[in-house]
Amino acid sequence: MNSDMLEKLLRFQQPAKSLPYLNGLTDEQIAGLFTLDVGAYQARGADFTARTHRTAATLLEDPVIATQVDQLPFAAGQHVVAIGESSTADRLSWFEILRQLLAIRRPNDAIRLTNLAVSGSTTTQALSSLPGLGFHQPDWVLCQLGANDAQRIGGPEGPRLVSIAETERNFGWLHECVSQLTSAEWIWLTPTAVDEARVSAFLHFKRAQISWSAKDLEVTAQILVDRPEPTIDVLSCTTPTPDTHLEDGVHLTDLGQQQVATAVVAALADLS
Repeated sequence: MNSDMLEKLLRFQQPAKSLPYLNGLTDEQIAGLFTLDVGAYQARGADFTARTHRTAATLLEDPVIATQVDQLPFAAGQHVVAIGESSTADRLSWFEILRQLLAIRRPNDAIRLTNLAVSGSTTTQALSSLPGLGFHQPDWVLCQLGANDAQRIGGPEGPRLVSIAETERNFGWLHECVSQLTSAEWIWLTPTAVDEARVSAFLHFKRAQISWSAKDLEVTAQILVDRPEPTIDVLSCTTPTPDTHLEDGVHLTDLGQQQVATAVVAALADLS
């Protein structure tokens, strides 16, 4: 396994979340899955945390962002949970940056953040895992799903992995089920944009005959914008550039995740 592949796997794949029935996986066991010793695995995790901390510290140098973090609607002691796919499960994600922003700027508020996002998850799969959310008893749920639903099988003209009608239905059921389990405030995030040129050129996607299109994600985003719950549009703030997307054209770079975090903080501050 080359170093680039290892970096990507460590960023986006978290076996303890994707295999929850293997309760109690140790760091040593997880490290072995990545062909690392436990010390090297823990060092990589610490590096990801340090990177999100540096990003947060840099963002807080902007007085506007610092004030927005102060205005985030999370009260002291509240629990914020994220559910989603790789865009959120990413160890460098907007949610992990948000965690560091709160830790630096509002340490005495003791706001808890729990990232339940699983790379590769569809809205259908997320529905099946919702009963466990009740155990967390969140005060806030931030949900970013729908990009994997829009995956095309067999190439750009193939069928969606999850039909648009089912995606829309699942969005409704996700909110309804969580409303029955908890009294949490619910916030949607649209999917992030994709770089179609990079998606079509990415060798692993070619071999697997899978694809994503900007149009499909725009349709998904509009469904969320039309819902009655608050929706944060991060599709428009992740317009592809050479600096915002990784080579696969789907996942974001550090800068891309920083842009999402900035948009999320601004939108949440407006809710207060």
